[in-house]
Amino acid sequence: MIRRDWTLDEAGRIHALPLPLLMARAGRVHAAHFDPTVIETASLLSIKTGGCPEDCGYCSQSAHHDTGVKATRLMDKAEVVAAARRAKAAGAQRFCMGAAWRSPKDRDMDKLCDMVREVSGLGLETCMTLGMLTPAQVAKLKAAGLDFYNHNIDTSPEYYAQIASTRTIGDRLETLEHVRKGGIRTCCGGIIGMGEAEGDRISMLVTLATLPAHPDSVPINLWNRVEGVPVQERARPVDPFALVRTIALARILMPASIVRLSAGRTGMSDELQVLCFLAGANSIFVGDMLLTTENPASWQDADLLERVGMTVAPCNPQRTGIAAQ
Repeated sequence: MIRRDWTLDEAGRIHALPLPLLMARAGRVHAAHFDPTVIETASLLSIKTGGCPEDCGYCSQSAHHDTGVKATRLMDKAEVVAAARRAKAAGAQRFCMGAAWRSPKDRDMDKLCDMVREVSGLGLETCMTLGMLTPAQVAKLKAAGLDFYNHNIDTSPEYYAQIASTRTIGDRLETLEHVRKGGIRTCCGGIIGMGEAEGDRISMLVTLATLPAHPDSVPINLWNRVEGVPVQERARPVDPFALVRTIALARILMPASIVRLSAGRTGMSDELQVLCFLAGANSIFVGDMLLTTENPASWQDADLLERVGMTVAPCNPQRTGIAAQ
């Protein structure tokens, strides 16, 4: 049953279950909605890097932080399409395009829509993350055929002010509402390991699980060390089992959503990644880079999936989930 009335207390009790019981429950939910042996793959390209006016304390692309990331202009469509072709050849099903903006300028919308149409024409699912959107901008992206829009809430409502001051979590949720009402599927998750408490991780997931509709994709990112950003000063290593618990809770609260094991996989053992798959994660990013951070090589992912008998889902831009038979 898909519920949107979860409470913090209820989610906290589930999160606190002995790990074998928590994973067993998540596994049952996963198998009821998906084939647990199938993994969705996505590729992420920074189409406009650095110089972002937002002050997000975790981001290497913020103009407020000295991280060595140089600001670039919006890439040409031909460059983006060439990267999408390489991503498809490497096994990606979804191609995500990210721009370091607070929000896109109206003058850029035609270029962005052209990118969506060209990438979709390759037979890939399309996703963009461009910052905050107006309803009119959502409508243009929808008309161009955009499948997904990514707009992470990053952390809990209670901890959000410790992460950014140039926007609020309410701003994030407003854009998600525009996207949902505009008919584009949503991709929304967060980051763990930024100094937040365990309760913040639970609260973040409850916030997503009590939206009018669950996000279609829920990326869970593990904090990657970035020199020069404020979060680095208070970041703490995440216990591997705490990551597994977060994945399992996301799966239980949002049964029909794709749960993506996202940034931070270079610091995870093969065994930890497989535990996350068993807990309900059914998507990964493929390719050597995620915006400005490293990602496992494609051959490593292929080798891991082969060793544990898992397969990559076929690409279908109209797919909303891989139902278990």
